[in-house]
Amino acid sequence: MKNRNPSIRKAVATCLALAYLLPIPASIAQSPAVQSSSAPQDVAVVKYDNSFEIFKPVWGLKGMVATEQHLATQAGAEILRQGGNAVDAAVAVGFALAVVLPNAGNLGGGGFMLIHDSAKSESIALDFREVAPASATRDMYLDDKGNVIAGKSTRTPYSVGVPGTVAGLTQALSEHGTMPLAKVMAPAIKLATEGFRVSPVLAEQFNNQRTHLERWPATKAIFFKHKSPASTCRLEECPAAEIEPYKSGDLLIQKDLAHSLNLIAQHGAKGFYEGEIAKNIVRSLTDSVSTMTLADLSNYKTVKRKPVEGTYRGIKILSMPAPSSGGIHLIQMLNLLERYPLQDYGFGSAKSIHLMAESARLAYADRAEHLGDPEFFKVPGKGLVSKKYADSISPLINIEKSTPSKNIKAGQPQNYESDQTTHFSVMDDRGNVVSTTYTLNLNFGSGIVAGGTGILLNNEMDDFSIKPGVANAFGLVGGDANAVAPGKRPLSSMTPVILMRDGQPWIATGSPGGARIITTVLQNIVNVIDFKMNIAEAASMPRMHHQWLPDFLRVERGISPDTIEKLKAMGHDVKVMPTMGRVQTVQYENKQFYGASDPRNPDGSAIGIEQKK
Repeated sequence: MKNRNPSIRKAVATCLALAYLLPIPASIAQSPAVQSSSAPQDVAVVKYDNSFEIFKPVWGLKGMVATEQHLATQAGAEILRQGGNAVDAAVAVGFALAVVLPNAGNLGGGGFMLIHDSAKSESIALDFREVAPASATRDMYLDDKGNVIAGKSTRTPYSVGVPGTVAGLTQALSEHGTMPLAKVMAPAIKLATEGFRVSPVLAEQFNNQRTHLERWPATKAIFFKHKSPASTCRLEECPAAEIEPYKSGDLLIQKDLAHSLNLIAQHGAKGFYEGEIAKNIVRSLTDSVSTMTLADLSNYKTVKRKPVEGTYRGIKILSMPAPSSGGIHLIQMLNLLERYPLQDYGFGSAKSIHLMAESARLAYADRAEHLGDPEFFKVPGKGLVSKKYADSISPLINIEKSTPSKNIKAGQPQNYESDQTTHFSVMDDRGNVVSTTYTLNLNFGSGIVAGGTGILLNNEMDDFSIKPGVANAFGLVGGDANAVAPGKRPLSSMTPVILMRDGQPWIATGSPGGARIITTVLQNIVNVIDFKMNIAEAASMPRMHHQWLPDFLRVERGISPDTIEKLKAMGHDVKVMPTMGRVQTVQYENKQFYGASDPRNPDGSAIGIEQKK
């Protein structure tokens, strides 16, 4: 009798198909019964496992978007499906992240966007970094005895730099996009108006940063809720015992932010830097002294720069120049590593990790001395990325032993002159590429929401060297090159990158991570080029970090204990610490797009576009 149950019929069909496709075990294949079978001879050699890849990137035919938050990825992907280009999609992502990733995505911060515009055959580096207000002074974070005032550069109105994000996103769209601002902002406005479900990752951020956020009334009113339905106090005035931050699964609606986004959609950058939003920002930062003025906001300007360039094993590297230190020192480290056969040493070997750590040690020593805002300090960028400079300092690397940082000083590149951030990468089928890193600095920035706007403000002033030799929140030290000055842009580690192969865009990548961004991006590139990993594997591997001072080698779990012992024997002070970076990578290979979102953040995603609407 025929079996009429479709589930059973499907199971039987599957078993029959597998019986045909799966390789026959050798013990059976060699038996006389099988040898005399009339089955096709090639069945026995069908390979079921034919790939070395453990992690695989996502795929698309018409474009790719990779971000740290899946709702923002969806926003960018939808713009690509509607026929927008990579810049249109990137701007949509930037505004959407301001809603769904409030600890790092932003309107009240700044960053860098690297764009390859295929139609114009040009690559540009758009600097929309925050700037110090006109009231800023060199010693503004020191007391009358010259000591650093704890928290003033991170948790007060004095920590806020003039934001650049809105100016940067709107300029990128107007000069390189194809869609109206209101259209690319529509997904962000919808997410703010209708709300989204708080993820476990974001809920953990709210809980961890509770003390930081609940100090500000306007911030409490957005990210906290009443513990009990019986509570009648206004959220901004409630005592801590009666409120709690939003939890996983809660619907977070941000009406004030939706209003601000609508103003920007209608009026462009002026909707942020002039009028209602600007007045509310200034009002929120004014106590007995005004730390920012309407003139500071209306005078803000982005800067278009030439990307810093280098090569690594025949691949062209494009990244951000100063005031980002990221691109310069990435290329400096790659120049040092290029002389070693890392592929032969192997991924995760003590020798490979040692050489990357020693290269980073030299680069970060130079960072402390030579990097700052090029409008205020002569940055020897060409010298630092020169291969001849790498030749001159490479003897400082002992391939067998670590060199104590106290013995490493900044070099003389002039002779060769000739955690919280987020990153997103986008490619389209017209050859356009966008690699963007932007930030509020620390998680949720200053913690201050400008009343009536829903906009969190940065604490980027801490990225200046507030006192020579004193480390900032990321442990980085600096000097005169990065001293505070009005109108100056603080030094950054943000490292958006575009890799070019045979003259065409190949890979776009970048990461958040503060001081650890540069080494995270370095390892992502080395994993692909030297260790022949696909972009998903490259993002998934354990990482190391060294930044000269403090003098220890930080590693993630997953590095072999044997390797760690070898590194210690070489003189490294190895510390296993929490994960570093969350790379977002897109790639164009063999006329197809690939994407990978770092598994360190389960909220992130990459989406490939298979067809347009």
